[in-house]
Amino acid sequence: MDLTIAICTYNGETRLPRVLNRLCDSRQHTPESISWELLIIDNCSTDATTEVARGYCDRLPLRIVPETQPGLAFARQRAIEAAQGELVGFLDDDNLPDDDWISQAVAFGQQHPQIGAYGSRILPDYSIEPPPNFDRIAPFLAITDRGSEPRRYPPEKRLLPPGAGLVVRRQAWLTSVPQRLTLVGRTTDLALASEDLEALVYLQRQGWDIWYAPQLRVHHLIPPWRLQADYLYTLMRGIGLSRYRTRMLSFSPLLRPLALLAYSLNDTRRILRHLLRYRTQLREDIVAQAELRFYIACLTSPLFFWKQPQSPKNSPDTQKT
Repeated sequence: MDLTIAICTYNGETRLPRVLNRLCDSRQHTPESISWELLIIDNCSTDATTEVARGYCDRLPLRIVPETQPGLAFARQRAIEAAQGELVGFLDDDNLPDDDWISQAVAFGQQHPQIGAYGSRILPDYSIEPPPNFDRIAPFLAITDRGSEPRRYPPEKRLLPPGAGLVVRRQAWLTSVPQRLTLVGRTTDLALASEDLEALVYLQRQGWDIWYAPQLRVHHLIPPWRLQADYLYTLMRGIGLSRYRTRMLSFSPLLRPLALLAYSLNDTRRILRHLLRYRTQLREDIVAQAELRFYIACLTSPLFFWKQPQSPKNSPDTQKT
């Protein structure tokens, strides 16, 4: 099979219909020569998510797969294991792909066999006007527009695509990414995130290229509550706290102390520069306040992880054989 589309969802009964209807439309624009399937990974839903998905079984090549461990990382791993496609494309339940997304995803993967994963061009669909200067933090909401030309994500730039709209080569994931990651997703009020980045760093460590593929277009629905201060502050802090893991994973154990020192100095510099630049605006400027919380969380991220117990048998650095 060419492609498995995986939608990992938690309590998505109200969100799923829109993306599933879009995939029904896409099916009419997808060449019959492309073989594909759709997995709904139900990640501990307590609503009618499963019943809603079942209502589309006669219109889509759909399977429903439960995942009982809460967390997006567990849901994505379950998708990889259950998939029959050579390529696995991840869509969130608030992502609307263009009609040619399926054919573009397959074509790009077949044309570039050396690429282990590639991210879509993700455009925002705001339900209300975002705060001023929101473009500064929009990428943290999986909004990714890097232009109209494909490009490689150089490992030295420490920049990677989000999991929404991401297509991965299944065999590359199975041989490179541990079954259990350190970052599992937003399962608590802390909203610790970046599980998608951790998986992609593992792919890069094994020599797989990661690319941006703008011909794969996805529209990300942004509801009003995701533009509110409380949500943005929690989101930015959770992403910042995850940085120690995603940063250090790129370095050998011998170099990690030096890398930690360099990152800590740079985080301190960013905090001081931000305070000087926005000191009179922080109370009223949601974006500036969110950025500050992110920088502080980046600086304190090592302390957060050092306090967490780590079971050796579940060590995320243990590779599968």
